[in-house]
Amino acid sequence: MISSLWFICCIIPFVSSFNAEQSKLSSHYVLVGEPIAISCQIAKIQPLHSDYNLTWYRNGSDTPITTETHSRIHQQDDLLWFIPATLEDSGLYECNIRNSNSSDKEYLQLNVFKNNDGLCFNGETMYKQKVFMSIGGKITCPDLEYFYDENNTAPEIQWYKECKPGLLQDNRFLSSLGDIYLMINNVTMHDKGNYTCKTTYTYMGIQHNVSRTIYVDVEEGPKKTPPKFIYPKNHSIEVELGSHVIMDCNISSSIGTLNPYWQVNGEDVNAFDDTYEEQFYEKPSLGGGFIIGARFNISKVKTSNIQGYLIGGLVSLVFVIVVAVFVCKLLKIDIVLWYRNSCHPFLSKEVSDGKIYDAYVLYPKNRVSCLYSPDIFALKILPEVLERQCGYNLFIFGRDDLPGQAVVNVTDEKISQSRRVIIVLVPESSCYSVLEDISEQQLAVYNALIRDGIKIILIELDKIEDYTNMPESIKYIKQKHGVIRWKGDFTEKSYSASTKFWKNVRYQMPPRQTASPSELQLLQTAFNSPHTRTLER
Repeated sequence: MISSLWFICCIIPFVSSFNAEQSKLSSHYVLVGEPIAISCQIAKIQPLHSDYNLTWYRNGSDTPITTETHSRIHQQDDLLWFIPATLEDSGLYECNIRNSNSSDKEYLQLNVFKNNDGLCFNGETMYKQKVFMSIGGKITCPDLEYFYDENNTAPEIQWYKECKPGLLQDNRFLSSLGDIYLMINNVTMHDKGNYTCKTTYTYMGIQHNVSRTIYVDVEEGPKKTPPKFIYPKNHSIEVELGSHVIMDCNISSSIGTLNPYWQVNGEDVNAFDDTYEEQFYEKPSLGGGFIIGARFNISKVKTSNIQGYLIGGLVSLVFVIVVAVFVCKLLKIDIVLWYRNSCHPFLSKEVSDGKIYDAYVLYPKNRVSCLYSPDIFALKILPEVLERQCGYNLFIFGRDDLPGQAVVNVTDEKISQSRRVIIVLVPESSCYSVLEDISEQQLAVYNALIRDGIKIILIELDKIEDYTNMPESIKYIKQKHGVIRWKGDFTEKSYSASTKFWKNVRYQMPPRQTASPSELQLLQTAFNSPHTRTLER
């Protein structure tokens, strides 16, 4: 199985630092009254089993140094702490590592010193760093890794030159809050000298000073040439899952002030996976200048964790679907009407369904006085909106039938020629007297609906609280398809097809047919209905 990742080697400026000159015996220096933490080097350079035991001793003593954290000298995890150090602490210390198979030890020399008289440093215990003229330089306040806070943030640092404050008042010097570096722009020979960085460390509620002094040497910089990548140059490699991979990023530069680094999928190595290791090195080039490198060590290749991306993607998808469903439900009617007006004429095939009318309109005749006049609605408002504004063709019982025709015959014939049936309802029970008296008409209408499967549109001219006295067929239709309630009046403002009521009616009406007038004429002839109106207008 093959796994691929994008590895990018980048460059940042860097000036290396090193401790005071050391012998084979590891030496550590601390100013009297300041804290120090000493680590055991063999615990870093050799693999340790899970059952290892690391113990600190003062040379010549068989008693381990205490692990009680309130003691001034104590062991905490693998570190030996002095909080703070005194002159009497100077001497040799032993780091002893044991496990079930082997044991090893290391000796470390601690030197507790005083500053020179009248100075804030001791000239024999300084760190040494260098910067180059005419280019930006960087000084590092070293060995502060054990004084970071719980968020791994560097402590606030004050900088001095030759023990004098106010260094940062020169705008060529810059040090940000929580940064262990002092940046120097446009380095000159006058920048050579002794730099002291100071901070504080709080332990058990007591604040202790921490200081480092660096002697900065300024050298004439070599001729600046742009750095060049030696390797890689847009390379790609394939590796097996579980394999051990080492990759080098090599850069040639005329000066040793660059620090290449690796990125994985756009992230720093440590941020991407804390098991990855990165090492930096620098060596002289045969042609002059330096070869600067960053070695990327992957102990075991594994696939990237995509669970977070999958969860995020699924959550986003669900959110989009929920929003889309909500919007579609909220704007369903407007979307359908827009589709009919904009897309339906181009996408639908012009095939006639053999129908002449878009809707058959049935309403109660106003033999008695009704508060909500179905005659005005059915004979004036409905044709004005659906026929004149929307282009539908209606057959309205009471307007388009001829006198003397048999009601049952007309109803059966015209319903079979219609795509919808509109039934107008009013709340006064007396207004249904006509509809209830002509049982033949009711029977023909509902038989035709059941036989032909035509959709029914119920319109209430006002809210009907009780359907108890309604015909069973009306109750069934209301339960199955619902009703559309008229909330307007009989003024001109109710004649707009863009109101909510008329949008609901238009939504339940069929899409307007695109048959030509000649086709409609043929349909008229086929039905042989001389009283039927055509769509030619």
